[in-house]
Amino acid sequence: MKAKSFEEKLEYSKEILEKLMDQDITLEESIKLYEEGLKNIKEAQQLIEKAKMKIEVIDKETIGTDT
Repeated sequence: MKAKSFEEKLEYSKEILEKLMDQDITLEESIKLYEEGLKNIKEAQQLIEKAKMKIEVIDKETIGTDT
């Protein structure tokens, strides 16, 4: 299974939010979606952290900054 990109995770989070806002959703469905949403957000945050680290490495290599 191919890992989802950050953009795909963002879109999926929006879909989950829309489903959670549905007044006809059951409590069980809400809990399941909430759990999926949190997992998805955590994975997206990890992708952001990896991107930040890559940018820092590139900056250090190209301009020699320590930030």
